Formats: sequence, C-alpha cells, structure tokens
Amino acid sequence: MSKLLIVGTVAFDAIETPFGKTDKILGGAATYIGLSAAHFNNVDSAIVSVVGDDFPQEYLDLLSSKNIDISGIEIVKGGKTFFWSGLYHNDLNSRDTLDTQLNVLADFNPVVPQNFKDAEVIMLGNLHPNIQISVLDQLTAQPKLVVLDTMNFWMDCALEELKQVLKRIDVLTVNDEEARQLSGEYSLVKAAEIIHTMGPEYVVIKKGEHGALLFNDNQVFFAPALPLKEVFDPTGAGDTFAGGFSGYMAQQGNVSFNNMKNAIIHGSNLASFCVEKFGTQRMEQLEKEEVNTRLQQFKMLTQFDIELTQ
Repeated sequence: MSKLLIVGTVAFDAIETPFGKTDKILGGAATYIGLSAAHFNNVDSAIVSVVGDDFPQEYLDLLSSKNIDISGIEIVKGGKTFFWSGLYHNDLNSRDTLDTQLNVLADFNPVVPQNFKDAEVIMLGNLHPNIQISVLDQLTAQPKLVVLDTMNFWMDCALEELKQVLKRIDVLTVNDEEARQLSGEYSLVKAAEIIHTMGPEYVVIKKGEHGALLFNDNQVFFAPALPLKEVFDPTGAGDTFAGGFSGYMAQQGNVSFNNMKNAIIHGSNLASFCVEKFGTQRMEQLEKEEVNTRLQQFKMLTQFDIELTQ
C-alpha cells in the first residue's frame, strides 16, 4: 500500500448558482481531494486539517467510510469550523465570495499522524504557505512526490513564503490566471518555464472547461475537459482534479511524465462528476463502474491515429 498525505481545509460551504442554493454543506479542499483519491486501490490516505466542535460526526464518518484516516483532523472544543459562501454567475466561470470565516483555521498548527510521516505522496491543498512548510518539516522520509495547490490570494499576501514552499515541491497545480500572475508572463509556455526555475519540476496549469496543460522541461501534454451537457456547481472541481491526480500517482508509485499524463486524465475524469451536483454530493455516491465508463469516453475523445500526408 502506498501512503497519500492530504493537507487542506475541511469546511462548511454555502453555495448559490443559477440552478439553486444551499445552506451550510460539507466542503473544503481536503474533503474534495480525499473523496477523489479514495477511488484508487492500494492507496492509504490521511487528511490533516482542523474543524470546530460544530462539525457533524456524520461528515467525519463519511470520510472514514471512504477509508480515509481522519486522526490528523483536529477538533477544537468550542471552536467554529471554517466557512465559505459564494455566488456563481450565469457562466459559472466567475464567482463572488460573499463571506469567509476563518474561525479555527486562523490558529491552525498541523500535526501529521505518526504513521503518515513517511508518506510517499504529499498533496498540499490550498492553505497558507507557512502551514504547508510546517507539514513538510514534520516528515521523516523524503516523499516520492510533493504536489502543491495554491491561489492568487497567497501570491498577493504571502509571496515570499510561497516561494519558499515552491523550492521544496515537485508539482505545482494552478489555473491559467494564477500561472500568469506568479510568473509575470502571459504565454503559458513561458509562464511554466519561469515557474520551473522556482523549484517545481512539473507544472500543471488548469483551464477549467478547456482542460489542463502539463509541462516538464521541453515536454508538454494537453488534456481536454470532457464536454458536459450540464454543469450544476463547479465548487471543488479543482480540488477533485488534484485528488485524482495525486491518488493516481500514489497508486502507481512511480514518478514519470507518462504517469502524470494519465494522472491528469484521471483527475479530469473525476472532476467531471464533481460539478454535476451541489458540493460533495456527487462524489459521495460515485461508483467505480461510472468512473470507468467515463474514462472510456475520455479515451474515445482523445485517442486516434494521425495520418501524415505524403
């Protein structure tokens, strides 16, 4: 069994899209990553996060039922769980943050479970870079792969700390806007080259409904997103992608460009389910047969022989 350590938020979300709205529901980057990574056999995963004692036991039981180790989720007595509320516009590509309450996350000091300090794959979800550094400092063995997800907020307010983390990771996953901000380059090819000099050997640039790019030195791979008839709620799609990517890499146990190409397809495949219902609902009920059927659709979408003209 390979070990996957997931670091990120376990949270409450309140979401409004053109198709409806929710009150507080289960959310958080680590939640989506964990539910996605749970679809890969021979992978032991654990979440490091923090919640308040207002966090329902049924949500913790859900994570445990997916064979996710929750011993690294700290429960703060008398504390309130991180909360985010957002409103999506009609195109679902843009949104407004209505409310963010850090609550217990404001004083979060991560503690890595003893039996995961030697994890082969580390998935650092979107958090303050200092928290991500703290997790790396607690490891007792060099991981095979460290994947980092971040966002423009940390580029604005914690850039120097972020640069320190970048020196210690193997893969950076960002969207195209974030890649341009971090690198100062509009061309995504040039952006990836500059980010590579900051530390990451591999750069994954997510383009939402337009797929994802993988860069490694002079090698480039592009994976389209599966065309969907309906997108209900895009919340957590990027984290679900990260969970599929890191879960696949943990299952394979071998870091190579070819494996990462497959990891991007698996991540994109799982993310295509996430957007079909509010929050984590679709990922909670997702069956292996559905995942494999859609993987075949991805294969048909992307594989063909190009005939060269004479």
